[in-house]
Amino acid sequence: WAGAMGHVQFMPTVFLRHAVDGDGDGKRDLWNSLPDAMMSAGHFLQDLGWNGDYRWGREVLLPAEFDYSLADGRKLPLEQWRTLGVTDAFGNKLANEPIEAALVVPAGHRGPAFLAYKNFNVIMGWNRSEFYAIAVGHLADRIAGAGKLQTPPPEDMPALSRNNILTLQEALNEQGFDTGKPDGILGPNTRSAIRGYQSENGLVADGYPGDTVLDALGVDLTPETSGSDT
Repeated sequence: WAGAMGHVQFMPTVFLRHAVDGDGDGKRDLWNSLPDAMMSAGHFLQDLGWNGDYRWGREVLLPAEFDYSLADGRKLPLEQWRTLGVTDAFGNKLANEPIEAALVVPAGHRGPAFLAYKNFNVIMGWNRSEFYAIAVGHLADRIAGAGKLQTPPPEDMPALSRNNILTLQEALNEQGFDTGKPDGILGPNTRSAIRGYQSENGLVADGYPGDTVLDALGVDLTPETSGSDT
């Protein structure tokens, strides 16, 4: 993150537009003033569209034989997710609120599932990683008194480097599952291509590059001696 500034890792343009003086000393100091850093972060999120009346999202439980192709970014009303058998993380009915949510399964069908509300996209406006946005949202829940995830991520999740993802994208493109131009980022296009590959090969179409997909597409997870991402 070349050029990222201070505790909240603002880029220079974000600093100029959104940093504020939180401690009243007449300066916007993201390095040495926690009030400045935290108020600037809140100001940035507010400007991105944060709605304080709603949370970022929530962990949910999915029924057996769930159609994981629905985890493709589409937004459905909570009522429709209830009809599909989705409950909160403790098996209770979802809230009766007139809002839409997208299903996110960042670690595939063996890991936790989340319904992401509009505020989730606001966090993604700061950092385009689903894992980042979920970590931020869950940390906020924990600070507010919530417990741990009811379904933790699998312990054997593969550690994918940027080069691994590039190889995966190239292999998917060669087999006709379009990821777009390979960039080493596990984004929506790549997850969509993985779902297509999984569907055609009788696998759970969760868009996650598990061992079965990686092995079939020839992605070698042997630790790299140089040039790997950490």
